[in-house]
Amino acid sequence: MNSFVVTGLEQCVLNPPQALRGEKFGLLMNQASVDRSWNYAVDVLQNAFPGQLVSLFSPQHGLWGEQQANMIETRHQEQSPWGVPIHSLYSETRAPTDGMLEDIKLFVIDLQDVGTRVYTYAWTVVKCLQACGRNQVRVVILDRPNPLGGTVLEGPHLRPEFFSFVGMLQIPMRHAMTLGQLAKLAQSELSIDVELQVVDVIGCPPETLFNETGLPWAMPSPNLPRWQSTLLYPGMVLLEGTNLSEGRGTTVPFEVIGAPFIDPMRLVREIGDQHAGVCLRPIRFRPTFDKWSGQSCGGLALQIVQPQRVRSYQLVVDVLSTVHRLWPETFQWLPPPYEYETEKMPIDILSGSDELRLSFTG
Repeated sequence: MNSFVVTGLEQCVLNPPQALRGEKFGLLMNQASVDRSWNYAVDVLQNAFPGQLVSLFSPQHGLWGEQQANMIETRHQEQSPWGVPIHSLYSETRAPTDGMLEDIKLFVIDLQDVGTRVYTYAWTVVKCLQACGRNQVRVVILDRPNPLGGTVLEGPHLRPEFFSFVGMLQIPMRHAMTLGQLAKLAQSELSIDVELQVVDVIGCPPETLFNETGLPWAMPSPNLPRWQSTLLYPGMVLLEGTNLSEGRGTTVPFEVIGAPFIDPMRLVREIGDQHAGVCLRPIRFRPTFDKWSGQSCGGLALQIVQPQRVRSYQLVVDVLSTVHRLWPETFQWLPPPYEYETEKMPIDILSGSDELRLSFTG
């Protein structure tokens, strides 16, 4: 464990940016925005900059991470424990409105991203950059480590014709950037005219995985309770475009795959043991909600044995290909809508194009 990793939030208090000194600001955060002592970012910043916080903003799943995925929206709140309103950016709007920004001069962002392109927090940040640019509001991002590190890329690059709220840049599924780095790329690639400052993470070499940072893991969304789940997420999120369960409704979301029509023993035999870093274990599980709720599902548990070697995207593509080959009559691609896209197939905007779906024959 590296006790010298310092997040942007902690850096901000140790060495306050000039932009925060005396300015009224809004803060985009959720319940995973904590320092190493588990203090919420809102408390840390209110203590460090008293009287300056005007409003809070929350991404998908809400401030407390209560809401499940895929267009389950969060309401705005006029009151909060901190004496300021909470504006939901996963509601009738996914960007701050002019009215939300009119009383602030600075927009502060502190979110734990998970290093996978389709995770919506990055695109909420991009929409905030665009809105702040239009309203001449400066942006400060308090950066956090990418839990997957900064050296490994996985999956094909997103094609522009498949841009959506799960991808607005031509980057791969596992992109190896921090949220601050991704924001700078978006500012350049999308020509966003905004004054942006990133307070960098200190003491975190690119090859560092989250378990090596010494920082606490607070689940950034309801179905990523463990940092290990994020290693599997770049591949497992593809299941959201299929009728296979990704483990929602179990205690191990994104760590199991299954459906009632799958024979788990046969599936393991067919896939084999060629995927480094992960042991595939045949199991049965019964989700309590979401796909196949209340039904016994046969499938796989993905047991991480060597975190640095995990490459989940290709693993899950191989699983999907095998399930499609063995059970072609029951395997299905799910139709839209998905994350506010009403025409394109969910698997296409997830994988980055229609190439994966069209590669499955029969």
